[in-house]
Amino acid sequence: MHSVCILCRVLKISRSAYYAWSKREPSRRQIEDEALLAQIVEIHQASRETYGVPRVHAVLRRDRGVRCSTKRVWRLMRQAGIHGVSRRRPQGSTRRNPHDPLAPDLVQRQFTADAPNLLWVADITQHPTGEGWLYAAAVLDVFSRKVIGWSMSEHLHMQIVLEALNMAVRSRRPVLGRTIHHSDHGAQYTAMAYGQRLKATGLVGSMGSVGDAYDNALMESFWASLQTELLDRQTWPTRSSLRAEIFEYIEGFYNPTRAHSSLDMLSPNQFERRWLEAVMRDQPRAS
Repeated sequence: MHSVCILCRVLKISRSAYYAWSKREPSRRQIEDEALLAQIVEIHQASRETYGVPRVHAVLRRDRGVRCSTKRVWRLMRQAGIHGVSRRRPQGSTRRNPHDPLAPDLVQRQFTADAPNLLWVADITQHPTGEGWLYAAAVLDVFSRKVIGWSMSEHLHMQIVLEALNMAVRSRRPVLGRTIHHSDHGAQYTAMAYGQRLKATGLVGSMGSVGDAYDNALMESFWASLQTELLDRQTWPTRSSLRAEIFEYIEGFYNPTRAHSSLDMLSPNQFERRWLEAVMRDQPRAS
């Protein structure tokens, strides 16, 4: 520690000026910044330390009624060393069986839907653990980006995609002959048993090409979020530990609370709830 006298000499200020500064009360702006930073820290921690400036600002504005600029949020986060996570594309696990029949591409990279259960997308990813690979299959509803079915396994086989599909069907009840199920040409999705299951549930099969991220862009986006916000942030000694964290990420964070820029910074559950409330309001009342 250096004496006040030496510090003042180095900084070229008088001791009286130093003592006046040290006794000065914090300004109103400083007090407000400290209070705002405390909320920013809470939001960032609740997001599993994944949110950057846009999502933090959205939660402040929408959920907490705080009026502030994104520039101010950026300044406070930078000063506190708080930052979001950066995205990268995950490693794919698609392998095509050239002998399996293919469904037509009914989507043509137009991943939009005006209501739930019009378009579902499905895919598989993988991640290493200390015990070997863990594979995960998921089904998303394009309307809300909600994960409506998922499954995990230490083996890459057709059962994993069937389990994810069955979960989606149980939870959503697809519209017979209208709900499109879109995937790539992975062998698990082109298998006869999977096609039969689609037909039995009334789903309309659709397929993009193999290894083309744009032909299944929304699933690629979800896997990239999972990779960035969970998988790549630590090493996983066991498959069971990773299973538990993926479950918690989907059901405890992604579906109920994670803000999506494409959903007006709402989570999938919030977006569907807002849509349902609007539908109920627009329905004519019985006289």
